[in-house]
Amino acid sequence: QVQLVESGGGSVQAGGSLRLSCSASGSIAGFNVMGWFRQAPGNLRELVAAVTNDGGAHYAEVVKGRFTISRDNTKNMIYLQMNSLKPEDTSVYYCNAPGMGLSWGQGTQVTVSS
Repeated sequence: QVQLVESGGGSVQAGGSLRLSCSASGSIAGFNVMGWFRQAPGNLRELVAAVTNDGGAHYAEVVKGRFTISRDNTKNMIYLQMNSLKPEDTSVYYCNAPGMGLSWGQGTQVTVSS
């Protein structure tokens, strides 16, 4: 099974930017949709962005216009560029293929201070 490893998180002030990366241990080309999820303490995990193999992207309303998702199937990588970060974006971020039953990685912590 493909294993996913997220990286790039950190602590930033509101208005700052971060770029998250997700490295897959095998080919992601077989997964038409790859996504970034996040889960804050006490909250359910939510999908914030998804990208298809042809580059079509979809975003949750709360991040639309601020986050950009992309993928590189040649490198088996998925990225999330996060700009204009807000304290409410503080969460652990995960990548996965929605509905495909892949195991979750350890995630990467993003902390945004006001």
